[in-house]
Amino acid sequence: MSVKLNSSERRTYRTRNKLRRVNIEQNAVREVRPRLSVARSNKQIYAQIIDDVKGVTLASASSKDPELKLKKGWDVDAAQKVGKLVAARAKKAGVELVQFDRGQYRYHGRVKALAEGAREGGLQF
Repeated sequence: MSVKLNSSERRTYRTRNKLRRVNIEQNAVREVRPRLSVARSNKQIYAQIIDDVKGVTLASASSKDPELKLKKGWDVDAAQKVGKLVAARAKKAGVELVQFDRGQYRYHGRVKALAEGAREGGLQF
């Protein structure tokens, strides 16, 4: 039975399949990298570092995190702070190399700010 996918689901699958292909190519050379997955809503932004081989979340952060003490979680500054926080937690977990999984979102605005914050925090992708 074929399932009709909407456009956001198609974009998500397209992005994830590209990451899987890169993982397959890298697997012959070195260990597969965990992915930095981004999810956003109109008011919040979330980031997780996921090890797909083991199926576990290694580190996570969001704009709701009490450690950040944000007044509003929907602006670019909040996204950059979330990126720095997830990078700090990833380093604590022993992760430095990741793949950036933007999901269905364009690499623009808050998603781009989160990625730049994670790079400033020391993650490499």
